Amino acid sequence: MKFGSVALAEAEGAVLAHSVALADAKLKKGHVLTGADLAKLREAGLVEVVVARLGAGDVPEDRAAQRLAEALLPDPAGAQLRIGPATTGRVNLHALGPGVLEVDAARINAVNAVHPMITVATLRPWQRCAPRAMVATVKIISYAVPEAALEAACAAARGGALRLHVPVAKTATLIETDVGSDPGDKGRRATRARLDRFGTALGPRVLVPHRTEALAEAIRAAPGDILLILTGSATSDLHDVAPEALRAAGGEVSHFGMPVDPGNLLFYGYLGARPVIGLPGCARSPAINGADWVLERLICGLEVAPAEIAAMGVGGLLKEPPSRPRPREA
Repeated sequence: MKFGSVALAEAEGAVLAHSVALADAKLKKGHVLTGADLAKLREAGLVEVVVARLGAGDVPEDRAAQRLAEALLPDPAGAQLRIGPATTGRVNLHALGPGVLEVDAARINAVNAVHPMITVATLRPWQRCAPRAMVATVKIISYAVPEAALEAACAAARGGALRLHVPVAKTATLIETDVGSDPGDKGRRATRARLDRFGTALGPRVLVPHRTEALAEAIRAAPGDILLILTGSATSDLHDVAPEALRAAGGEVSHFGMPVDPGNLLFYGYLGARPVIGLPGCARSPAINGADWVLERLICGLEVAPAEIAAMGVGGLLKEPPSRPRPREA
């Protein structure tokens, strides 16, 4: 592609690089200049114009963006995503429904390393997405790119680089414990808001004394595809009341603690095939915390291994809610 100023006599069929305001109209950048356009430019007193002229091996920006988007998403419906129309060298990808976004970072990085004018930007891996949310954008920065570079980028993308995992947990039960007084509905309201994002229904309130036996009985009796435990006193050890209650109910504890703050005091495990999450006290706030990252994946049917929890520390220093009883700094 050649770029620069040319005389009007040489500009027909070229791509206008910068918008030009005329007396009764405006020629926008990216417009392919016609003979009529050049006549208007002459009337306006111009003798030259800045253009991009495509070469024999160049692919126009819209066509290039569309091809790359289709390589990234060979089966959009299967990935629960939608490819938007190409315009000004950009194609946006959107979520079909709520879920969490899986990103093959190696593929995206490989695409972006091919040519500086070929770019793909995505949300962070495992980001929660609302219906119709933009999850990625393909942008061809220049007006065209070489066919060889585009084909290399498409080859790096092929196989699917993005996928939205949709909710599989349709119902949930929140079990709360009290340490001598009713904890109120703050935690339940925050939990309901989190579940509503995925269309997961919250069952009736369950409140039991903060004792292993009482909590174990409630866990055994609880309905729902996913079980949540919010204790009146924070879980501070792998053998504290809530983890021991899960074991006593016949379940298993997979992991305790996480390098995300707020959210350190989370544990999770399973009762049969059902996920069980011991929520940290910060889950009473609607502000994001480490429990959100685990809850969102489990709702969408994804297992969360201890190694994945350990990897959440980078980027895991989150904003503190104003209501936090013990701020990091006085």
